[in-house]
Amino acid sequence: MKKGRLIFVAAAAWLLATACVSTTTGPASPDADDGDAAELNYQLGARYYRNGNYELARDRLMLSIELNPKRAIVHSTLALTYEQLGIVRLATESYEQAVRVEPRNFDVQNTYAVFLCRQGDFDRARKHFDRAISIRENDNAEIQMTNAGVCMAQKPDVAAAEAYFRQALDRKPDYGEALLQMSVLKHTSGDNLGARAFLQRFLAVNKPTAGVLYLGVQIEGALGDRRARTEYADRIIRDFPNSPEARRLLETS
Repeated sequence: MKKGRLIFVAAAAWLLATACVSTTTGPASPDADDGDAAELNYQLGARYYRNGNYELARDRLMLSIELNPKRAIVHSTLALTYEQLGIVRLATESYEQAVRVEPRNFDVQNTYAVFLCRQGDFDRARKHFDRAISIRENDNAEIQMTNAGVCMAQKPDVAAAEAYFRQALDRKPDYGEALLQMSVLKHTSGDNLGARAFLQRFLAVNKPTAGVLYLGVQIEGALGDRRARTEYADRIIRDFPNSPEARRLLETS
């Protein structure tokens, strides 16, 4: 894990997770009603998006919206498609339409907020994260809390970021993403004792990646604990010998 790297959690995967795509590749049947045709075109658009065929995805998703303009998931998937095509204005319009169609859909609010954060519009992003968090039906609000923390860290607003991460951990104390993000935040803020504590909590309930172990290398190096740093480094080289982190360690040893 590179120093200071913070990552949004589950920002858009929900959009495509329920698209059980038909193997049909032709246009919808003329006999299908608008609802069936809209669903078919959404499924095809989602498949094209996953495969990187963004122009075809855009066309199918736009047709789905023409047939049924009241599905936020289609507007949001179209927004993601416009992002991949580099058309930020149309992506913004599609996200805003998704929020208008289903204002109480916390996944929609979260995905739009992540987009706004990527655009550097941190204050508007925070409003949409807070809306997602406040929706009563949201049983996994720790995800949006963590994403809000990531966004505030990028602003940067360290105090707000930490507050969101702690809010997530109050809700779910063993939530790995929040524990890891807190460790990164503490490390980049110079509080390496705090970073160590949160990383240890993360490792107690999660399998590490090479990036996570490399964060341990950085933290223990900053604390001057050569033994602990070596233990992390040895685990990377032993368990992840082909990783960039292993190569980096071998090059600097």
